[in-house]
Amino acid sequence: MAYQDHIIEMSQLIKSKGGTWDGIDAEAVARMRLQNRFKTGLEIAKYTAGIMREDMAAYDADPANYTQSLGCWHGFIAQQKLISIKKHFGTTKQRYIYLSGWMVAALRSEFGPLPDQSMHEKTSVPALIEEIYTFLKQADARELGGLYRDLDAARAAGDKAKAQKLVDAIDNYETHVVPIIADIDAGFGNAEATYLLAKKMIEAGACALQIENQVSDEKQCGHQDGKVTVPHEDFLAKVRACRYAFLELGVDNGIIVTRTDSLGAGLTKQIAVSHTPGDIGDQYNSFLDCEEIAPADMKNGDVVLNRGGKLLRPKRLPSNLFQFREGTGADRCVLDCITSLQHGADLLWIETEKPHIEQIASMVDRIREVFPNAKLAYNNSPSFNWTLNFRQQVYDAWQKAGKDVSAYSRDGLMSVDYDATELAAEADERIRTFQRDAAKRAGIFHHLITLPTYHTAALSTDNLAREYFGEQGMLGYVKGVQRKEIREGIACVRHQNMSGSDIGDDHKEYFAGEAALKAGGVHNTMNQFA
Repeated sequence: MAYQDHIIEMSQLIKSKGGTWDGIDAEAVARMRLQNRFKTGLEIAKYTAGIMREDMAAYDADPANYTQSLGCWHGFIAQQKLISIKKHFGTTKQRYIYLSGWMVAALRSEFGPLPDQSMHEKTSVPALIEEIYTFLKQADARELGGLYRDLDAARAAGDKAKAQKLVDAIDNYETHVVPIIADIDAGFGNAEATYLLAKKMIEAGACALQIENQVSDEKQCGHQDGKVTVPHEDFLAKVRACRYAFLELGVDNGIIVTRTDSLGAGLTKQIAVSHTPGDIGDQYNSFLDCEEIAPADMKNGDVVLNRGGKLLRPKRLPSNLFQFREGTGADRCVLDCITSLQHGADLLWIETEKPHIEQIASMVDRIREVFPNAKLAYNNSPSFNWTLNFRQQVYDAWQKAGKDVSAYSRDGLMSVDYDATELAAEADERIRTFQRDAAKRAGIFHHLITLPTYHTAALSTDNLAREYFGEQGMLGYVKGVQRKEIREGIACVRHQNMSGSDIGDDHKEYFAGEAALKAGGVHNTMNQFA
């Protein structure tokens, strides 16, 4: 509804109350309504799911329309990210937020810092989703509040043209609320537990849930060793649980991202149930590391498979886990992805050990033989050493092409001594264009960095601590932080305004009129940054 329409509707409602509501200002109500566009998390989930569906269709038409996100571990971090995006690019289009289970475990658990092994409270995940959207809605309220103040000033100056321009800006305002792709890990239990948590996450506003095919009680970070996968039927039950949660809550276009860790997972906790040769359970079991035995070779407690009349004994570890054959990871990934898409997944996630476009594409090409529009969300992980990986990729390409690489040590390419070399420059260019190139070649619709703001918080704090507690003293803060905030237009430099002080002043005036005691007067030191 347009700004003026809100005012007209409220004026009529106030008038209908026979004078008892005359202390209510219709335009103030209109402003508050527009500052709180989303009343519930479900409204956000439905709205942002629509955005993702539109973006997925745009990517199908042209892979240049890929999307991006950064992982955020606090509502304030997400808010500042979106404010910065709007400041620098004028729109939030094709930019999302990723909610990382790793960062929830490391930074938001009541147990304190934990590894990414699903040991944190699962309720902390929907709590963070709700927190992020609270901060994003507050960013809307703050920015719209500034437009309202400018509108009042234009009216007071008699500038009708400027006032109309500001009303148009209010009517066409773009929200900071964007899709969140939220990590539900391996579902935190059985399918029922997954369903219950999925509901909480969707009710908090998540339109996209990312779930992985690891065993819940053995779950590991995607870039750690010791990962254990589950048979497809177990995983698909959880995928269906997520879909049921979306449908029950009326988010019919919700997005499910199915992640396969099979490339780096060499273990399974159980042998799949198989009824007929070639069924999905039989395919899963076919990757097991087995030895053929005779009946006389069977030992007490052996688990034995019958395949084509042969007795096969899977390799069983002291941990009671079964081992897959080496070199089967890519084949298992492809099967995982195809099976997920056949059972309602919308996007795929293949966790890899390095950022190599052709490695990803080699699997996506096979998946697209069955599903031509298969699309990936891809983890541009800080667990990768991007500098070393891409310098080695360039080294290998040069060597294959017969180019002289004698000036370089492949194992030592991380050294600063190579920073100014031609090889390093080509590697950096490949890193710069990685997302664009991978979107075109390897079917990656969404590029995310899981843990970037974990690292930026540590780096910026280290820089400040070094300067402030050293010889620079207060200049370490002023020169390294505040002066940059002022000159680069960082909204947070006016931290009272950022925390909602001006919004509160507006409300005080709505509620008490001229009697309102406001904080934003001439003696507010924030005016130094106006």
